[in-house]
Amino acid sequence: MASVAELLDSGAARLRTAGSESARLDAELLLGWAVGAERTALIAHSEAPVGADAAKAYEAALVRREAGEPVAYIRGLKEFYGLAFSVDARALIPRPETELLVGEAEREVAWRLLSAPRPEGTPRLRVVDVGTGSGAVAIALAVILRRRRMLADVSILAADCSAQALSLAKENAVGHAVAEDVAFAEADLLPAGQLPLDLILANLPYIPSGAIEGLPVAASFEPRLALDGGPDGLDVVRRLVAALPSALADEGTALLEIGFDQGPVGEALVADLGAEWTCRIQDDLSGKPRLAHIERTAAGAARAAFPRAS
Repeated sequence: MASVAELLDSGAARLRTAGSESARLDAELLLGWAVGAERTALIAHSEAPVGADAAKAYEAALVRREAGEPVAYIRGLKEFYGLAFSVDARALIPRPETELLVGEAEREVAWRLLSAPRPEGTPRLRVVDVGTGSGAVAIALAVILRRRRMLADVSILAADCSAQALSLAKENAVGHAVAEDVAFAEADLLPAGQLPLDLILANLPYIPSGAIEGLPVAASFEPRLALDGGPDGLDVVRRLVAALPSALADEGTALLEIGFDQGPVGEALVADLGAEWTCRIQDDLSGKPRLAHIERTAAGAARAAFPRAS
Protein backbone atom coordinates (compact mmCIF):
# COMPACT_ATOMS: atom_id res chain seq x y z
CA MET A 1 0.00 0.00 0.00
CA ALA A 2 1.55 3.28 -1.16
CA SER A 3 1.93 6.24 1.18
CA VAL A 4 0.66 9.77 0.65
CA ALA A 5 4.19 10.99 -0.13
CA GLU A 6 4.80 8.25 -2.69
CA LEU A 7 1.53 8.91 -4.52
CA LEU A 8 2.10 12.66 -4.50
CA ASP A 9 5.64 12.33 -5.85
CA SER A 10 4.67 9.94 -8.63
CA GLY A 11 1.51 11.87 -9.50
CA ALA A 12 3.31 15.21 -9.65
CA ALA A 13 5.99 13.70 -11.90
CA ARG A 14 3.34 12.37 -14.30
CA LEU A 15 1.51 15.68 -14.45
CA ARG A 16 4.73 17.59 -14.96
CA THR A 17 5.51 15.36 -17.92
CA ALA A 18 2.01 15.94 -19.25
CA GLY A 19 2.67 19.69 -19.23
CA SER A 20 0.94 20.91 -16.07
CA GLU A 21 2.41 24.16 -14.80
CA SER A 22 1.15 23.40 -11.28
CA ALA A 23 1.86 19.69 -11.15
CA ARG A 24 2.52 19.38 -7.41
CA LEU A 25 -0.52 21.46 -6.46
CA ASP A 26 -2.69 19.49 -8.88
CA ALA A 27 -1.52 16.21 -7.37
CA GLU A 28 -2.19 17.42 -3.83
CA LEU A 29 -5.67 18.64 -4.70
CA LEU A 30 -6.57 15.43 -6.51
CA LEU A 31 -5.24 13.12 -3.81
CA GLY A 32 -6.97 15.18 -1.15
CA TRP A 33 -10.20 14.85 -3.10
CA ALA A 34 -9.71 11.10 -3.47
CA VAL A 35 -9.10 10.47 0.23
CA GLY A 36 -11.51 13.13 1.49
CA ALA A 37 -8.92 15.30 3.23
CA GLU A 38 -7.53 18.82 2.95
CA ARG A 39 -4.12 19.44 1.40
CA THR A 40 -2.73 20.50 4.76
CA ALA A 41 -3.70 17.14 6.24
CA LEU A 42 -1.92 15.29 3.45
CA ILE A 43 1.25 17.27 4.00
CA ALA A 44 1.10 16.75 7.75
CA HIS A 45 0.63 12.99 7.36
CA SER A 46 2.76 12.28 4.33
CA GLU A 47 3.73 8.80 5.52
CA ALA A 48 0.14 7.63 6.01
CA PRO A 49 -0.92 4.72 3.77
CA VAL A 50 -3.61 5.34 1.16
CA GLY A 51 -6.38 2.76 0.85
CA ALA A 52 -7.03 0.85 -2.36
CA ASP A 53 -10.29 2.62 -3.23
CA ALA A 54 -8.81 6.09 -2.73
CA ALA A 55 -5.70 5.13 -4.72
CA LYS A 56 -7.91 3.91 -7.57
CA ALA A 57 -9.91 7.17 -7.58
CA TYR A 58 -6.66 9.15 -7.53
CA GLU A 59 -5.31 7.18 -10.48
CA ALA A 60 -8.46 7.86 -12.50
CA ALA A 61 -8.21 11.55 -11.64
CA LEU A 62 -4.58 11.68 -12.73
CA VAL A 63 -5.50 10.17 -16.10
CA ARG A 64 -8.14 12.84 -16.62
CA ARG A 65 -5.74 15.61 -15.60
CA GLU A 66 -3.01 14.22 -17.88
CA ALA A 67 -5.52 14.65 -20.72
CA GLY A 68 -5.82 18.32 -19.78
CA GLU A 69 -9.14 18.34 -17.92
CA PRO A 70 -9.20 21.11 -15.27
CA VAL A 71 -8.71 20.02 -11.67
CA ALA A 72 -11.87 21.91 -10.72
CA TYR A 73 -13.99 19.79 -13.08
CA ILE A 74 -12.42 16.57 -11.83
CA ARG A 75 -13.07 17.48 -8.20
CA GLY A 76 -16.43 19.03 -9.05
CA LEU A 77 -15.73 22.16 -7.03
CA LYS A 78 -13.80 25.40 -7.01
CA GLU A 79 -13.02 27.75 -4.14
CA PHE A 80 -14.02 31.35 -4.85
CA TYR A 81 -14.19 34.26 -2.41
CA GLY A 82 -13.84 31.87 0.53
CA LEU A 83 -16.74 29.72 -0.65
CA ALA A 84 -16.86 26.33 -2.39
CA PHE A 85 -18.82 26.24 -5.64
CA SER A 86 -19.92 23.21 -7.62
CA VAL A 87 -18.45 23.39 -11.12
CA ASP A 88 -18.73 21.31 -14.26
CA ALA A 89 -18.71 21.73 -18.02
CA ARG A 90 -21.99 23.70 -17.95
CA ALA A 91 -20.16 26.90 -17.03
CA LEU A 92 -16.80 28.64 -16.83
CA ILE A 93 -14.65 27.90 -13.80
CA PRO A 94 -14.55 30.99 -11.52
CA ARG A 95 -11.16 32.73 -11.69
CA PRO A 96 -9.34 34.36 -8.75
CA GLU A 97 -9.19 37.72 -10.54
CA THR A 98 -12.99 37.86 -10.60
CA GLU A 99 -13.01 38.14 -6.81
CA LEU A 100 -12.21 41.83 -7.36
CA LEU A 101 -15.64 42.21 -8.99
CA VAL A 102 -17.36 40.79 -5.91
CA GLY A 103 -15.39 42.96 -3.50
CA GLU A 104 -16.17 46.13 -5.41
CA ALA A 105 -19.83 45.15 -5.71
CA GLU A 106 -19.99 44.80 -1.93
CA ARG A 107 -18.45 48.26 -1.52
CA GLU A 108 -20.93 49.77 -3.96
CA VAL A 109 -23.92 48.25 -2.19
CA ALA A 110 -22.61 49.30 1.23
CA TRP A 111 -22.05 52.86 0.02
CA ARG A 112 -25.57 53.11 -1.35
CA LEU A 113 -27.15 51.70 1.80
CA LEU A 114 -25.07 53.61 4.34
CA SER A 115 -24.33 56.98 2.74
CA ALA A 116 -27.82 58.35 3.33
CA PRO A 117 -30.90 57.47 5.42
CA ARG A 118 -33.31 55.00 3.81
CA PRO A 119 -36.88 55.81 4.88
CA GLU A 120 -39.31 52.94 5.31
CA GLY A 121 -40.74 51.96 1.96
CA THR A 122 -37.61 52.83 -0.01
CA PRO A 123 -37.30 50.38 -2.93
CA ARG A 124 -34.65 47.72 -2.68
CA LEU A 125 -31.43 48.21 -4.60
CA ARG A 126 -31.64 46.37 -7.90
CA VAL A 127 -28.50 44.41 -8.77
CA VAL A 128 -28.00 42.16 -11.79
CA ASP A 129 -25.11 39.80 -12.52
CA VAL A 130 -24.96 39.50 -16.31
CA GLY A 131 -23.52 36.26 -17.67
CA THR A 132 -23.65 34.65 -14.24
CA GLY A 133 -22.33 31.22 -15.31
CA SER A 134 -21.92 29.13 -12.16
CA GLY A 135 -23.51 31.95 -10.17
CA ALA A 136 -20.29 32.60 -8.24
CA VAL A 137 -20.46 36.41 -8.34
CA ALA A 138 -24.15 36.79 -7.51
CA ILE A 139 -24.12 34.09 -4.84
CA ALA A 140 -20.90 35.28 -3.17
CA LEU A 141 -22.36 38.80 -3.03
CA ALA A 142 -25.61 37.49 -1.52
CA VAL A 143 -23.72 35.53 1.15
CA ILE A 144 -21.61 38.57 2.06
CA LEU A 145 -24.62 40.89 2.27
CA ARG A 146 -26.47 38.37 4.42
CA ARG A 147 -23.54 38.33 6.84
CA ARG A 148 -23.61 42.13 6.94
CA ARG A 149 -27.40 42.18 7.45
CA MET A 150 -27.87 44.15 4.22
CA LEU A 151 -29.49 41.53 2.02
CA ALA A 152 -33.05 42.52 2.91
CA ASP A 153 -32.48 45.86 1.17
CA VAL A 154 -31.10 44.37 -2.03
CA SER A 155 -32.68 42.50 -4.94
CA ILE A 156 -30.16 40.31 -6.79
CA LEU A 157 -30.85 38.87 -10.23
CA ALA A 158 -28.49 36.46 -12.00
CA ALA A 159 -28.91 36.28 -15.79
CA ASP A 160 -27.36 34.07 -18.44
CA CYS A 161 -28.15 33.08 -22.02
CA SER A 162 -27.33 29.43 -21.20
CA ALA A 163 -30.04 27.36 -19.55
CA GLN A 164 -27.40 24.80 -18.55
CA ALA A 165 -25.29 27.42 -16.79
CA LEU A 166 -28.38 28.69 -14.96
CA SER A 167 -29.17 25.19 -13.73
CA LEU A 168 -25.70 24.99 -12.19
CA ALA A 169 -26.07 28.47 -10.69
CA LYS A 170 -29.36 27.50 -9.08
CA GLU A 171 -27.73 24.41 -7.57
CA ASN A 172 -25.01 26.60 -6.08
CA ALA A 173 -27.60 29.02 -4.70
CA VAL A 174 -29.31 26.13 -2.92
CA GLY A 175 -25.95 24.91 -1.62
CA HIS A 176 -25.24 28.30 -0.07
CA ALA A 177 -28.77 28.81 1.25
CA VAL A 178 -29.51 31.88 -0.88
CA ALA A 179 -31.91 30.28 -3.36
CA GLU A 180 -34.69 32.51 -2.07
CA ASP A 181 -32.50 35.62 -2.17
CA VAL A 182 -31.18 35.39 -5.74
CA ALA A 183 -33.53 35.33 -8.74
CA PHE A 184 -32.49 33.77 -12.03
CA ALA A 185 -33.40 34.64 -15.61
CA GLU A 186 -32.48 33.18 -18.97
CA ALA A 187 -31.70 36.20 -21.10
CA ASP A 188 -29.38 37.59 -23.72
CA LEU A 189 -27.55 40.11 -21.55
CA LEU A 190 -30.14 42.16 -19.62
CA PRO A 191 -33.53 40.60 -18.79
CA ALA A 192 -36.59 42.43 -20.04
CA GLY A 193 -38.76 44.14 -17.45
CA GLN A 194 -35.98 44.57 -14.90
CA LEU A 195 -34.85 48.11 -15.72
CA PRO A 196 -33.54 50.50 -14.56
CA LEU A 197 -30.83 48.93 -12.42
CA ASP A 198 -28.74 50.38 -9.61
CA LEU A 199 -25.77 48.07 -10.09
CA ILE A 200 -24.80 45.98 -13.10
CA LEU A 201 -22.09 43.35 -12.64
CA ALA A 202 -20.59 41.49 -15.57
CA ASN A 203 -17.80 39.04 -16.26
CA LEU A 204 -18.55 38.50 -19.94
CA PRO A 205 -16.51 36.65 -22.57
CA TYR A 206 -13.51 38.83 -23.45
CA ILE A 207 -11.00 36.50 -25.13
CA PRO A 208 -10.43 37.29 -28.84
CA SER A 209 -11.62 34.44 -31.06
CA GLY A 210 -8.18 34.02 -32.58
CA ALA A 211 -6.60 33.53 -29.15
CA ILE A 212 -8.88 30.72 -28.00
CA GLU A 213 -6.82 27.94 -29.56
CA GLY A 214 -3.70 29.26 -27.85
CA LEU A 215 -5.15 29.00 -24.35
CA PRO A 216 -4.00 26.22 -22.01
CA VAL A 217 -5.60 22.89 -22.91
CA ALA A 218 -7.74 23.03 -19.77
CA ALA A 219 -9.74 25.86 -21.33
CA SER A 220 -10.85 23.54 -24.13
CA PHE A 221 -13.01 21.71 -21.58
CA GLU A 222 -14.91 24.91 -20.72
CA PRO A 223 -17.86 26.27 -22.73
CA ARG A 224 -16.51 28.29 -25.66
CA LEU A 225 -19.55 30.54 -25.33
CA ALA A 226 -18.19 31.72 -21.97
CA LEU A 227 -14.74 32.56 -23.36
CA ASP A 228 -15.07 33.77 -26.97
CA GLY A 229 -15.60 37.53 -27.16
CA GLY A 230 -15.36 37.84 -30.95
CA PRO A 231 -12.55 39.23 -33.14
CA ASP A 232 -11.27 41.76 -30.60
CA GLY A 233 -12.70 40.05 -27.52
CA LEU A 234 -15.19 42.82 -26.82
CA ASP A 235 -18.26 41.95 -28.90
CA VAL A 236 -20.44 41.13 -25.89
CA VAL A 237 -18.94 43.86 -23.70
CA ARG A 238 -19.59 46.38 -26.48
CA ARG A 239 -23.27 45.40 -26.59
CA LEU A 240 -23.64 45.77 -22.84
CA VAL A 241 -21.94 49.17 -22.75
CA ALA A 242 -24.25 50.38 -25.53
CA ALA A 243 -27.26 49.31 -23.46
CA LEU A 244 -26.19 51.18 -20.31
CA PRO A 245 -27.97 54.52 -21.00
CA SER A 246 -31.36 52.81 -20.90
CA ALA A 247 -30.47 50.04 -18.45
CA LEU A 248 -28.73 51.94 -15.66
CA ALA A 249 -30.49 54.19 -13.16
CA ASP A 250 -29.35 57.82 -13.11
CA GLU A 251 -27.09 57.20 -10.13
CA GLY A 252 -26.30 53.62 -11.07
CA THR A 253 -22.92 51.96 -11.63
CA ALA A 254 -21.74 49.18 -13.92
CA LEU A 255 -18.74 47.03 -12.98
CA LEU A 256 -17.32 45.10 -15.94
CA GLU A 257 -14.39 42.70 -15.81
CA ILE A 258 -12.12 43.08 -18.86
CA GLY A 259 -8.91 41.63 -20.22
CA PHE A 260 -5.68 43.10 -18.87
CA ASP A 261 -4.94 44.75 -22.24
CA GLN A 262 -8.45 46.05 -22.97
CA GLY A 263 -8.52 49.12 -20.74
CA PRO A 264 -8.03 51.75 -23.47
CA VAL A 265 -10.63 50.14 -25.72
CA GLY A 266 -13.07 49.93 -22.82
CA GLU A 267 -12.59 53.60 -22.06
CA ALA A 268 -13.16 54.43 -25.73
CA LEU A 269 -16.43 52.47 -25.73
CA VAL A 270 -17.68 54.51 -22.79
CA ALA A 271 -16.48 57.75 -24.38
CA ASP A 272 -18.71 56.93 -27.34
CA LEU A 273 -21.72 57.16 -25.02
CA GLY A 274 -21.08 60.89 -24.61
CA ALA A 275 -19.48 63.36 -22.24
CA GLU A 276 -21.99 62.59 -19.51
CA TRP A 277 -20.38 59.17 -18.95
CA THR A 278 -17.14 58.27 -17.18
CA CYS A 279 -15.03 55.14 -16.99
CA ARG A 280 -12.36 54.30 -14.44
CA ILE A 281 -10.20 51.19 -14.85
CA GLN A 282 -9.12 49.47 -11.64
CA ASP A 283 -6.07 47.19 -11.39
CA ASP A 284 -6.27 43.74 -9.85
CA LEU A 285 -3.91 42.51 -7.14
CA SER A 286 -1.27 41.66 -9.72
CA GLY A 287 -1.30 45.24 -10.98
CA LYS A 288 -3.10 44.45 -14.24
CA PRO A 289 -6.06 46.55 -15.46
CA ARG A 290 -9.09 44.38 -14.69
CA LEU A 291 -12.30 46.16 -13.71
CA ALA A 292 -14.12 48.99 -15.49
CA HIS A 293 -16.25 51.26 -13.27
CA ILE A 294 -18.80 52.96 -15.51
CA GLU A 295 -21.35 55.58 -14.47
CA ARG A 296 -22.79 58.94 -15.42
CA THR A 297 -20.54 61.89 -14.61
CA ALA A 298 -23.22 63.46 -12.42
CA ALA A 299 -23.45 60.27 -10.36
CA GLY A 300 -19.71 60.31 -9.77
CA ALA A 301 -19.84 63.92 -8.65
CA ALA A 302 -22.69 63.16 -6.25
CA ARG A 303 -20.87 60.27 -4.62
CA ALA A 304 -17.77 62.41 -4.12
CA ALA A 305 -19.67 64.25 -1.40
CA PHE A 306 -19.84 61.07 0.69
CA PRO A 307 -17.05 58.83 1.96
CA ARG A 308 -16.92 55.34 0.47
CA ALA A 309 -18.30 52.62 2.74
CA SER A 310 -16.30 49.45 3.13
